[in-house]
Amino acid sequence: MGIIEELHTDSEVKIFCSRNILAILGFSCIIAVIALIAVGLTQNKPLPENVNYGIVLDAGSSHTSLYIYKWPAEKQNDTGVVHQVEECKVKGPGISKYVQNINELHSVLNECMERARDVIPRLQHQGTPVYLGATAGMRLLRMENEQLADRVMAVVMKCLSNQPFDFRGARIITGQEEGAYGWITINYLLGKFVQKSSWLNLNPEEDNGQGTYGALDLGGASTQITFVPQNQTIESPANALQFRLYGKDYSVYTHSFLCYGKDQALWQKLAKDIQVASNGILRDPCFHAGYQKVVNVSDLYKTPCTKKFEKTLPFHQFEIQGIGDYQQCQQSIFELFNTSYCPYSQCAFDGIFLPEVRGNFGAFSAFYFVMNFLNLTSEKVSSQEKVIEMMGNFCSKSWEEIKKSFAGVKEKYLSEYCFSGTYIVSLFRRGYHFTANSWEHVHFMGKIQGSDAGWTLGYMLNLTNMIPAETPASRPLSHFTYVCLMVFFSLILIAGIITGLFIFHKPSYFWKEMV
Repeated sequence: MGIIEELHTDSEVKIFCSRNILAILGFSCIIAVIALIAVGLTQNKPLPENVNYGIVLDAGSSHTSLYIYKWPAEKQNDTGVVHQVEECKVKGPGISKYVQNINELHSVLNECMERARDVIPRLQHQGTPVYLGATAGMRLLRMENEQLADRVMAVVMKCLSNQPFDFRGARIITGQEEGAYGWITINYLLGKFVQKSSWLNLNPEEDNGQGTYGALDLGGASTQITFVPQNQTIESPANALQFRLYGKDYSVYTHSFLCYGKDQALWQKLAKDIQVASNGILRDPCFHAGYQKVVNVSDLYKTPCTKKFEKTLPFHQFEIQGIGDYQQCQQSIFELFNTSYCPYSQCAFDGIFLPEVRGNFGAFSAFYFVMNFLNLTSEKVSSQEKVIEMMGNFCSKSWEEIKKSFAGVKEKYLSEYCFSGTYIVSLFRRGYHFTANSWEHVHFMGKIQGSDAGWTLGYMLNLTNMIPAETPASRPLSHFTYVCLMVFFSLILIAGIITGLFIFHKPSYFWKEMV
């Protein structure tokens, strides 16, 4: 009996020790898991807001706009983190129109700069870069009178350098730059430069450039087309750009057609059509029936864009009388695009090489503003045939009917929507050779992810070197996925520990259930 009692006591001691050891181990594991989750959450918790700001002024032909951008300071090289926080439209026309009253530039620019001082925290004023890019309006002024253009830019630079920000320069950008920066902007905002990584990288990467959007930009004085051609060589070296962005190489086609913005195109059309008008009366199909306007011949020939049509006329003024006919208007606009010669395998117009337009395109700036006003940006009217039908209906309405329907719109802008809409359709069809099929891949864009589609963001990204040539290092899992996996596996671990404890606490019950 002594031996049996001794064995029984020894067994009880072992069970007791085992249970205590398991309890301690289980408790330690639970504490470890909780600590693991806490560390994971702490490690991946977003840091306190530490942001940078940047300012870009778009000095266009018809107006100037100021854009303020913001981005996390610790993520400068990621994609899609820079976003627009403010837009301020400078009162008055474009800076090229201030040649006669150049000193007024200070006051008109300062109003939007004051707005920037309010939006950006005072402590960050000194470190906020400011850039100004002047586009086709100033390019035309420089063609007319280089000294006047230099004077305008000197006044602009003096005004901006007196601000409390880090002014980094104002210059007239080229049409090629304007197109390239617009292409960078929309693809950056759409996240097309960096392939969204899938867990364990199971999805194959797209061919370089094939997933990007083409960019279509329309201003008052010029229009740009920029895209990555699909399986086609860029035959004109002047239209070729090479980019290496986020570890990928892009061979990009771009061209800027100066004088083919919507305002200068209208002046071209009037200068062409007035040559065959009689008695100073121009019956114009691009204006609504009943519309009348007197135009000075001197104003018509003031721009370099109409010089090729200039001739001595027997009158100093002429009157536009609208007749509102879309088909006739389109035919008149078609005559602006000279397609009679092409030194390449294929051209847009005026002998400019243009690869075949394929893939998706983002159309912004005046492309969007005009088509949005005409209710032609919806996916429901994406067909070319439907757009032409709706344009025909709009242009056929009388001027009185149009004014009643859009009472809040300035007459100058309202009167030109028939022309502008017809011009856009004509430019796509005759200028860029979009077919009925490729038209359906044109997406009219006002804003992307809250930022205006345009060249300004791409301009700032380039000058601040925020788009690296190589892909920045990134975690394989997102913060959300990481936390979910941590919690999931931790729960599995806890369940296993609890089950183990239960087994050792009530082994007889466990074996009974198993049997």
